[in-house]
Amino acid sequence: MLSVWLVLGAIGLLVGSGMPACLLPFRSLLGQRLTVLLAVTGSLLGLSGLGLAIPETTPLSWRIPWFLPWGEFAVTLDPLTVIFLLPVFVVPALGAVYGLDYWKQSEHPDSGRRLGLFYGLLAGSMAMVVVARDGVLFLIAWEAMAIAAYFAAMADERNPEVRRAGWVYLIATHAGTLTLIAMFALWHRVTGSFALTAAAMMPATMSGALFVLALIGFGVKAGLMPLHVWLPGAHANAPSHVSAVMSGVMLKMGVYGIVRVTALLPAPAPWWGGVLLAVGAITGIAGIAFAISQHDIKRLLAYSSVENIGIIAMGLGLALLGRSYGRSDWVSLGLGSALLHVWNHALFKSLLFLIAGAVIHAADTREMDRLGGLLKRMPWTTMLFVLGAVAICALPPLNGFVSEWLLYIGLFRTLNPGGASAMAAAAMATVGLAMIGALAVACFVKFFGVVFLGTPRSNAAKHAHDPHAKMMLPMVALALGCVVLGILPMVTAPLLGRAAQSWTVLPQTPPQSIADLAPLNWISFMGTGLFGLMMAGALIWIVLSRVRGVRKAGTWDCGYAQPTARMQYTGSSFTQILVSLFTFLVWPQRHEPDVEGIHPWKTQFKSLTLDTVLDRLVTPVFTLAGQFLPKARVFQQGQTQYYVLYILVTVIVLLLWAAMGAQP
Repeated sequence: MLSVWLVLGAIGLLVGSGMPACLLPFRSLLGQRLTVLLAVTGSLLGLSGLGLAIPETTPLSWRIPWFLPWGEFAVTLDPLTVIFLLPVFVVPALGAVYGLDYWKQSEHPDSGRRLGLFYGLLAGSMAMVVVARDGVLFLIAWEAMAIAAYFAAMADERNPEVRRAGWVYLIATHAGTLTLIAMFALWHRVTGSFALTAAAMMPATMSGALFVLALIGFGVKAGLMPLHVWLPGAHANAPSHVSAVMSGVMLKMGVYGIVRVTALLPAPAPWWGGVLLAVGAITGIAGIAFAISQHDIKRLLAYSSVENIGIIAMGLGLALLGRSYGRSDWVSLGLGSALLHVWNHALFKSLLFLIAGAVIHAADTREMDRLGGLLKRMPWTTMLFVLGAVAICALPPLNGFVSEWLLYIGLFRTLNPGGASAMAAAAMATVGLAMIGALAVACFVKFFGVVFLGTPRSNAAKHAHDPHAKMMLPMVALALGCVVLGILPMVTAPLLGRAAQSWTVLPQTPPQSIADLAPLNWISFMGTGLFGLMMAGALIWIVLSRVRGVRKAGTWDCGYAQPTARMQYTGSSFTQILVSLFTFLVWPQRHEPDVEGIHPWKTQFKSLTLDTVLDRLVTPVFTLAGQFLPKARVFQQGQTQYYVLYILVTVIVLLLWAAMGAQP
């Protein structure tokens, strides 16, 4: 029980951590430092509570009645809760330290206090979402999380692009919340309670409806295609440490919701897993295809988050198929890969967003084609980016490789007899996962080449430099996490196995350990050796470069006597062939120059990739509705007799409907 109290105390500290910044003068660095101190203290308190809860063999719960007429205040710590709480207590704390230098309150007096207040509320409400075991409490925490994320992300509200992204986020997140309200209402109707406890029996139609509502409602928050419309704009325009929390942690609240609801529902139908595998594959491929076509470094990372959510969804789909067909190995590998990728993505994507913030802070731009040559000017940031890029591309020896390897093993195991539909869905997911991996490598090679190699494309990039310790240390900590989970994956196996066991108990089938199903020891051995070789190679290169000194020589200039930075490859030219393969999906716009005559005037080429769902479908529909709906005001005459007539007509229709329903 002590662990529950520690976690609740941590939530209270996180929620109230922004108060010092609000009470002290708006330019006060002391207020911001006290806010960060409270946030870090709350996170450490929460981590200590999780440390006490991990060895427990049974869930730890606390329930008390409250003032609301529905539900109760009920919280629980179990293995699934611990897994999702760990990123909540790690990433926001590191982001708060990062923000001391990145978003100084003295430099942002208009938004600094508000950002500190809602940043802490965001972290605390996410933790409450995970521990809540009552539907009403869950929805309250969910709405607090949504509102806090809105105000934290909209710190630079004077920018029209930021305001537009905020409105899109607000509309999308509340559409998802309305779906969740419908889901919990249906849950109450079926079970007679808002308590989030496993249902032993339930009609198949009801459980299927609950699954679909959960997939839609939580899928909006997770960023599943085509429900991702809010994600690229919000992540790109938020302060970078807020983007790190939103991408690395908040998206996982949607994943957690799907995991928790499917744990409560009995006997999933096979189509549940097939749907999640298909949605995950589509989300992953589309997400990385959009990422490749981006010129904004933060929008690229945002679409890459969509891709990684697709990978997690594929793992959940495999686990659901395992429950349907009574295959505990599919469950262990599928859910284990998904939950481990929750951790991995929280580490490397938060790292990459913080690196993007360091680049923006130094070069004052998010546009790739205005950057370049940062390797020489930001060497430590470049090294950390390489680690993060290797991890997100699922290359050994870092952590992204381990979770995707577990998923590959699970998908290949479905080739054994287990149902034709399961084999078809898994085969499609396997091909999709392989395609995602190859495209991810191309995407981050583009990022690295255009941003860090070559020569600077703007004056600001020429004067860039590595950030100071307050920004650098959180990035180093996240990079170390990627290395540790990559070379020591066996340390995660016990907790992942217990989480899979608590998610489902298959009848007459003993649970299988992930360590028995996957060669984690061999992965650790090979990863350690490969990482050692990488470090040795880097050390030899550094020593040799110092001994020989820097050699300068002219480069091949293609016949130009004075080559300029404009002659380098741009991000568009580097990925033109790949983007052309996905024109049916990304629909890029090309504004080609009109060059005429022997001595043409100065012109330019520009390419732009809009979001297919938001900009070509949702926005036109809303625009058309905005033109049509005002005409419906003909019913608003401002005269009482008309409104009485409307009420009378409504009552007559309801009475007729009730009479028809009462007939035998």
